[in-house]
Amino acid sequence: MKNKRFFLTLILMVLAAPLYAADGELRQMGLAIGAGIAIGFAALGGGIGQGLAAGHAVEGIARNPNAYGKIFTPMILGLALIESLVIYGLVIAFLLFGKL
Repeated sequence: MKNKRFFLTLILMVLAAPLYAADGELRQMGLAIGAGIAIGFAALGGGIGQGLAAGHAVEGIARNPNAYGKIFTPMILGLALIESLVIYGLVIAFLLFGKL
């Protein structure tokens, strides 16, 4: 599994190398793809994290309804922190999009 990640990273670096030297359409394409990937992965990761957090919190409350107060507040705080990371991805996407 680690070898696959290494080779995927290596391939992406080789493919991205011309983008650093480019000054034109290739550079703009790279920035647009980077902006899309930034917000895409941020939304994907945030959605998975929020789904898991909310699902486990509901499961915990269903198993022990008296623990509602102890579970609900930290869950909302965790969801807000997860959402802040997604907003960071959005900011990065906007910064990259602004360079187009």
